[in-house]
Amino acid sequence: MTTRLTLGQARRIAVRAQLLDAQRPGDVVEVAEQIGEIKIDPTATIAPCEHTVLWSRIGWSYEAGQLRKAVEGDRLLFELGGAFRPMSMLPLLLPEMSRWPQRESSRQWLAANDRFRSDVIARLRAEGPLLTARIPDTAQVVRAPDGWSGANPVPHMLEFLTWQGIVAVAGREGRQRVWDLAERVYPSDLPVYDEDEATHLRHERKLQAAGIAKQSSPWTPVGDAGEPVMIEGGTRKYRVDPAALAAVDEDDGGRVAFLNPYDVMLFDRPRLSEIFGFDYVLEQFKPKPQRRYGYFAHPILMGERFVGMLDAALDKSRDVLRVNAVHELVPFEPEENEMVRAELAELGEWLGVAVEYDQE
Repeated sequence: MTTRLTLGQARRIAVRAQLLDAQRPGDVVEVAEQIGEIKIDPTATIAPCEHTVLWSRIGWSYEAGQLRKAVEGDRLLFELGGAFRPMSMLPLLLPEMSRWPQRESSRQWLAANDRFRSDVIARLRAEGPLLTARIPDTAQVVRAPDGWSGANPVPHMLEFLTWQGIVAVAGREGRQRVWDLAERVYPSDLPVYDEDEATHLRHERKLQAAGIAKQSSPWTPVGDAGEPVMIEGGTRKYRVDPAALAAVDEDDGGRVAFLNPYDVMLFDRPRLSEIFGFDYVLEQFKPKPQRRYGYFAHPILMGERFVGMLDAALDKSRDVLRVNAVHELVPFEPEENEMVRAELAELGEWLGVAVEYDQE
């Protein structure tokens, strides 16, 4: 018999799974292990994505050096596909990586550049770790720019070799990646899984991170992991993490959280709409006249509801966090307004700047 959840229970499961409830996690690794990935993005109206994602969970005690230590010092996290991931996920990805690439055009480009591939591996073996600029371009066949990356084939080859598990990101110098052979970056004693087992375990981890998700969602693929549930007022079937379901009626209270637009909580737009009634649109790539909330507005989660959008930017020249607007999706009660302002004060303190309001 399929379990039925109220909308409030479904929301609570999703919020708690993303560590956005009142019980804050203790450190960077705990966050990564639970939510699965921490997106990396250079857009930093307030702070880079990886840091705002962690601050929104951990709070004032988070410092950027903690992330670097977890990645480069302790090797408890690794970078792949534009995100930091817990090292415990790597063995679940390796079977699929061993078959990469699936796309025919990528296979053809690698085959045409077999000597270039060997040159990159040899250079890293002899001199690594290296910045991209330190690796010569010896490509036989280049790739046309695709709008997201340039024509330089070296970054393309490094990305390809990373997805094959041969090369790894060893660290960063500023925003620049430093590359090395995977055998010198990844642990040598990782467990080994066949592809079916790895896929099932990945689905379980995806569901753990989401709490609740549709089985066939392209944003949150969970397969047959967990248990089937229905949500009141809806006809779509979801899968729920059994551990989350067991604690569904526990309620430690909510809090305010400002979510970076690339926060994993926001990835599954249909789920946001169906469970939270929040139709989120990132306006970063819209022409300015078409924006309602701002270039890089951060959704405001209050308890189990998305209540507003924060349009704010760090002005380093003046050492202030400029709050251009707090857009209320639903009218704030006075105590809710105070909660948002208190969180903004915490954010300013974490950034080490004063908070200025445009409307004052």
